[in-house]
Amino acid sequence: MRRVLFVCTGNICRSPTAEGVFRALVEREGLAARITTASAGTHGYHIGDPPDPRAIAHARRRGYDLSRLRATRLEAADFERYDLLIACDAGHHQFLSRLAPADLKGRVALLMDYAPELGLTEVPDPYYGGAADFEHVLDIVELAAAGLLAALRRELE
Repeated sequence: MRRVLFVCTGNICRSPTAEGVFRALVEREGLAARITTASAGTHGYHIGDPPDPRAIAHARRRGYDLSRLRATRLEAADFERYDLLIACDAGHHQFLSRLAPADLKGRVALLMDYAPELGLTEVPDPYYGGAADFEHVLDIVELAAAGLLAALRRELE
């Protein structure tokens, strides 16, 4: 069993989008019994709130259901709970790396490392943008999620 946690700032745009896309991919590939996923924020601004309505709407158009997700805040225990803590941008990666116990720092990764063909290092925050920004996030998250799943398949074999 592999447990994956996606992390952004408030857990209402990028990380729930990554969670929803990755979960759908895992389920479609019949791996839900072997890979679980969740998301959290580095800050507790939105604890208990659903994802941003724009994130929900754009994801729904592509067949992903984010409506049942609720924002949570990263906890120190998450480094033990999850095998991979995947940051949406460099700031989140730095935050996770500082917080991780020394023996668990290897569990921290950057989401865009799983889509090197894009030449991007970060998932941009669509919160202050428009529809095109939410669509762009979905485009790159779909590619990174596929790369992540391919990497986890290799580990599970």
